[in-house]
Amino acid sequence: MSEEKKNELKELREKLFFTPKTAFDEGFDFTGCDSFCEGYKEYLDCGKTERMCVEKSVRLAEMAGFVPYSRGMSLKPGDKIYKVNRKKAVILAVIGEEPLCSGVNIAAAHIDSPRIDLKQSPLYESDGLALFKTHYYGGIKKYQWPAIPLELHGVVALKNGEVRTVSVGSDASDPVFVITDLLPHLGKDQMSKKAGEVITGEGLNVLCGSRPIDGADEKDTDAVKLNIMRILNEKYGITEEDFLSAELCVVPAFRARDIGFDRSLIGAYGHDDRVCAYPSLRAIIDTALPKRTAVCMLADKEEIGSEGVSGMKSRFFDTFIEDICSSFDTSVRECFENSSCLSTDVTVAMDPNFPEVCEKKNTAYLNRGVALCKYTGARGKSGSSDASAELIASLRALFDKNKVLWQMGSLGKVDQGGGGTVAMYMAERNIDTIDAGVPVLSMHSPFETVAKSDVFMTYKAICAFYKEF
Repeated sequence: MSEEKKNELKELREKLFFTPKTAFDEGFDFTGCDSFCEGYKEYLDCGKTERMCVEKSVRLAEMAGFVPYSRGMSLKPGDKIYKVNRKKAVILAVIGEEPLCSGVNIAAAHIDSPRIDLKQSPLYESDGLALFKTHYYGGIKKYQWPAIPLELHGVVALKNGEVRTVSVGSDASDPVFVITDLLPHLGKDQMSKKAGEVITGEGLNVLCGSRPIDGADEKDTDAVKLNIMRILNEKYGITEEDFLSAELCVVPAFRARDIGFDRSLIGAYGHDDRVCAYPSLRAIIDTALPKRTAVCMLADKEEIGSEGVSGMKSRFFDTFIEDICSSFDTSVRECFENSSCLSTDVTVAMDPNFPEVCEKKNTAYLNRGVALCKYTGARGKSGSSDASAELIASLRALFDKNKVLWQMGSLGKVDQGGGGTVAMYMAERNIDTIDAGVPVLSMHSPFETVAKSDVFMTYKAICAFYKEF
């Protein structure tokens, strides 16, 4: 083949073939990436639960000039408002120049993560040890949770109306908790079980003490439990009955850490989905006067189907948009049908240790930017909103124009499994929606991994979406 023909074919390939770009190609500005991710790591360490995330998000928003919204408030372009739902979800908005009838641009993420909740009557004593009975929340591999340090967070609501905040384990001087595991010397039967049966749900009991109360004798069968209740009563003013109106959970006692000699990755608990919540929050904080009103929704309960009063199925979102539409004499239905939404949630990243579950041409990779997922769901796209071709084309043009590194991804091979997120519930409101977020390794584990470049590009993507879409 002649040199001229080789060059001709090379030019034709470059023109017609699609070659995904990476963070190491030229043309992408990563100035500020590392400092942005330092802020994200701090957000993770402060936000181990959805309540803690809401508190941190509101603090950051108020520092940027956001004010609480109340129904009937007079609004004008440039106003920055937020509203909290039951201390577990928050919605923020920056009023745009265009009327609400032209729609709004929404970035919707969730701030709950897989964890282990305490049951309503959790505390018991057995064989000289005090333990908590638990009920795991969301999709976890139960065998990953024993033998790691755990923190305890949540609230206890008293009958007199007071609410006591409980937070133990995050400070370096705090004690931590643990779920014990069986030693390998005696683990013959355990090791012969399937992975899903090695640790049962009822076996996730949290060790919380072993010292009996002063003055107890060997006949007392609840001396250790009594000592734990004495400590809790002295510190929080609670009795055992108050557990009935408590929301307490244990989460991994890991701080967010850089991974790798090059510090290019972040390991932490809760990337799913705080790794998309933080870029969404920061993007709306950094949005001054958008053309269309910008909305950031940080929802709860996604890990159990977006149910409940603080989940994405709740009318909280609809009511907020309806309220601001009424301030401009606009129909919420007209607003929704002209709106667009990035369902900013994580997706699977190609893992060299488990390549068999993904299809390489249609899977997201670390360091290739924000991942767009046309559909999630399972098998025959069950539970998917399936974004339109026109929406994807518009986002391709937007991201290329703003030098946002992006890629397409899907959640594994067709019949391997699957999953879903809040996209389907936004689509049910007649809002054009697509999943867009950060690829993750070890998703739903106590210590997940993401690439800093992907976190930063997700932020840049949402900024461009708010500003120009």
